[in-house]
Amino acid sequence: MTDLVVHAFADALDLEVVTTSHRGHGIELGQQARAGDLDLVITVGGDGIINEVVNGLLAAGSAPRTQLATLPGGSANVFARALGLPNDMVEAGAQLLEGIKQGRSRTIGLGRANDRWFTVNAGVGLDAEVIAAMENKRGRGRKASPSRYLATTAATMIKAARNRVPPLMLQRDDQVTNEVYFAVIQNTSPWTYLGNWPIQICQAADFNAGLDLFGMRKIDVPTALQSTRHLLTRKSTALASVVSWHDVTTFSITAQRPMAFQIDGEGMGEMTEVTFAAQPAALTVIV
Repeated sequence: MTDLVVHAFADALDLEVVTTSHRGHGIELGQQARAGDLDLVITVGGDGIINEVVNGLLAAGSAPRTQLATLPGGSANVFARALGLPNDMVEAGAQLLEGIKQGRSRTIGLGRANDRWFTVNAGVGLDAEVIAAMENKRGRGRKASPSRYLATTAATMIKAARNRVPPLMLQRDDQVTNEVYFAVIQNTSPWTYLGNWPIQICQAADFNAGLDLFGMRKIDVPTALQSTRHLLTRKSTALASVVSWHDVTTFSITAQRPMAFQIDGEGMGEMTEVTFAAQPAALTVIV
């Protein structure tokens, strides 16, 4: 299927195809595209490769002239679907080709976590730990099914509940510091997908606004189970212990100990301090 779609683009465009060979290769390619003043970069893959290419395109800090188009080829494809593209690669390819022909594009805002750009989300603690646990399970041949995500998330939250002191501190200039067990930061909604099921956390998050944040001040076993339902289903749950921010420009997260950290669904190791910032009109994408 990938070859079929790539050939369709090659017939319509002056196209050079490059296959990434190592982690960080997408960043190198994005930098080369910007240095070469290319009109368009097309990614084929999931949110991780998109993140790398975007970080390469924006390595200089300012919005590039080079536009981005993305063909969904990953497991969740949150960025592509948030832009309104079909999750099917062939259908998405047809839409993007038509968008290129018509000059159909939009300019979107992005987020930054220290010196790393992100397109859809970032997380400290829970979701980063879930991602690491699921990568470990996939490495042992287990399928990343919705039920396995649900069970892994519940187990991770229950484990976090054993710690009586929230390990993360949130700080905004205009708000008193909050202590939380984990924090999810979104640049768009939904947070992710399990198959075709959207996981809604910060439902108002939008490419044209600042960043949204969801965190929890309290976790015990009943709260963990309620929160898992809130995170992974569309059912509303009253959560008095939630910290919820919308359309925030800058804030920071400090950890009492090294905590798991993820950006756009990719593990970034551990962190003790991250400064987040929203950057409006950072990138132009084909839709």
